[in-house]
Amino acid sequence: MPNNLLAGKVGIISGALDERSIAWKVAQRAYAEGARFVLTNAPLAMRMGEINRLAEECQAPIIPADATSVEDLEKLFSGAQEQLGGKLDFVLHSIGMSTNIRKGKHYGELNYEWFLKTLDVSALSFHKMMAVAEKQDALNEWGSVVALSYIAAQRVFPDYTDMSQAKAVLESIARNYGYRLGKLKKVRVNTISQSPTKTTAGTGVGGFDAFFDYADKMSPLGNAPAEACADYCISLFSDLTRYVTMQNLLHDGGFSSTGISEDIVGVIEQMNS
Repeated sequence: MPNNLLAGKVGIISGALDERSIAWKVAQRAYAEGARFVLTNAPLAMRMGEINRLAEECQAPIIPADATSVEDLEKLFSGAQEQLGGKLDFVLHSIGMSTNIRKGKHYGELNYEWFLKTLDVSALSFHKMMAVAEKQDALNEWGSVVALSYIAAQRVFPDYTDMSQAKAVLESIARNYGYRLGKLKKVRVNTISQSPTKTTAGTGVGGFDAFFDYADKMSPLGNAPAEACADYCISLFSDLTRYVTMQNLLHDGGFSSTGISEDIVGVIEQMNS
């Protein structure tokens, strides 16, 4: 049930490709909670996705932007302020891409040009967003910036290859820019380390179904669905979390704190019997 947690707040939501996207769910929840926002995605992703349908549902304007282009981001932030009538209260960074993963490259045979592109799209774009926002003074005091991460930033998931490094860089940027924006404008910056989620991007990782099931069996609460992640994002956009910043917040049903579960023990015992 909506509680008007974001009544009067305005922002930018990036990365909504289709209804399986976490960003899509965040947009729906933000709209239900009273927020107004601009939707954005790369032009290519917009042609592949269904963002126009979401924009109509949420009465949200769309401003296409390549998140690796500072020029595009400048147009995005200035355009969003113009469309929404003032400075922004929240920004969601839900952007990630690895050509190495798409092409099935193992970790020892990464294409380094593609690796650099992974870092640019999936991590440096977060820094660029905040740098542009800072230069334009586009964020209100006590605003909130959130990016989506994954526990592969701290642990080894072999098929996640160069995205593991991208997520580690993303989380480091959140801490460093979180300090800067906190001192400048009391803006908070956090990442959410989400359970494996059956999004278009997530299911493109090799062996996804296996580690989705593994995480689900390891987590006492099971994998957190996209809708629950959207709820968590809304809480971080709201005034209820004004002093939470520079954190990597684990939203994974308890996976990250579980050594082994009874379900996994049962599977191993069955295999060995």
